[in-house]
Amino acid sequence: MNITTISSREFHQAVSAANQGPVLITEGARPTHVLMSFEDYQKLTMQRRSIADALAMPDISGIEFDPPQAIINAKPAGLV
Repeated sequence: MNITTISSREFHQAVSAANQGPVLITEGARPTHVLMSFEDYQKLTMQRRSIADALAMPDISGIEFDPPQAIINAKPAGLV
């Protein structure tokens, strides 16, 4: 994703630049704001989900997973 950096003075001229990707707006040399299309904003905010939702993995039914059984050779503790 290409990010354009402009000053706050140039902001009013940069609204159309947000159609090509996010526009980083600075005051002096310090970034202060980001201008982006509403579609890009929605893509960013729709990706957030809770850890419970991520772990539930509702779309996992089509994935086959058959790992080999682990063989653990336990040794008695060497207490002296």
